[in-house]
Amino acid sequence: MSNPKIELRGVSKSFGAKTVLDGIDLTVEKGESMVVIGGSGTGKSVLIKCILGILQPDEGSIKIDGIEVTTLSRYERQETMRKFGMLFQGGALFDSISVWENITFALLQNKQISKPKARELAIEKLKSVGLGPDVANLSPSELSGGMQKRVALARAIAANPEIIFFDEPTTGLDPIMADVINHLIVKCSKELGATTLSITHDMASVRSIANRVAMLYKGKLIWQDDVSRIDDSGNAYVDQFVHGRAEGPITADLR
Repeated sequence: MSNPKIELRGVSKSFGAKTVLDGIDLTVEKGESMVVIGGSGTGKSVLIKCILGILQPDEGSIKIDGIEVTTLSRYERQETMRKFGMLFQGGALFDSISVWENITFALLQNKQISKPKARELAIEKLKSVGLGPDVANLSPSELSGGMQKRVALARAIAANPEIIFFDEPTTGLDPIMADVINHLIVKCSKELGATTLSITHDMASVRSIANRVAMLYKGKLIWQDDVSRIDDSGNAYVDQFVHGRAEGPITADLR
């Protein structure tokens, strides 16, 4: 059997006295779309940052394609990062450069492509997310929120990554544009054959893009299963979160 694309075992991370991740075990198979749900401040972003190497876990193992990445040298880590694409919360586009330069920013910085080729590639990726070539020369400030999110998605897929992370991909979008982005995420991921890991609290996104779902609560993954089981999880915490109920164990814990 081939190695999982992403494999975490016993991953823990604390900041001072606060434990954010507490013994996380998570496996994402090649080509799978895993979505991690949970409320604000539950450690979803910290989880992604540990996998990316932005943060170093205090304990545990993180493997990409069977290779332990927590002990890699800086150069080895950079080589591994070439497998990744990332759609940041809010898009995180650079206002000082054009759309096409945003899309191909990493490729240009690493001198992997010439500027003329970069612009051609950007236009190709814009087409993938439903935008025309006229958008390439605009600045991000000239775009609507939905267009900015599409450009950010084009940047995430620019280098044809094997793994794509989506951080709250529909934040700030109206329901119609959120649905458009969800469908584009599924379309682009399938075209690339990419493995995806998303974090969100938007249940419409979860139902649109996930194969499997895991819920993070108080530093632990308290439930993992196929997305089809999310309404029949048998877990009271998951049930309250999924259905947005005011009463339940999550709010009871806050009292």
